[in-house]
Amino acid sequence: MAVTPNRPSKAKAKPRGIEIRDAHFPGRAPVDSYGNGGFRFADMSHRGSILCLPSGIYGWSASEMADLTSTAFEQVFREEGIEFLILGTGGNLLPVPQALREEFAERSIRIEPMSTGAAARTFNVLLAEGRAVGAALLAVD
Repeated sequence: MAVTPNRPSKAKAKPRGIEIRDAHFPGRAPVDSYGNGGFRFADMSHRGSILCLPSGIYGWSASEMADLTSTAFEQVFREEGIEFLILGTGGNLLPVPQALREEFAERSIRIEPMSTGAAARTFNVLLAEGRAVGAALLAVD
């Protein structure tokens, strides 16, 4: 009597449907362009604001200065290897609220606001220099 090996069935896997995941690019990359409500980087695009951190580039829920509370920066505060955070404040340069500036200082992170365009360009230069930099960039239209 011949014995046949026990083989797994060739039944097709059921499609899982659409999976919604947090936007995340797992690496460091310069910002190629910005505008129209989003950013381009690493041959990809993202609609909305972004955080550029040593662990990757993340979609960020902040969309205006009023959203910039310590809660909005929790991911930045958990990150290792950031000494300097560039904050892109949208189309215009806006000041960082004093309480938030103090919270960054307590964590030994310098925060520097500038318009989003200037912030993206400055981030790219500092990234190319290998500096311990991150960026929080509000999307602009």
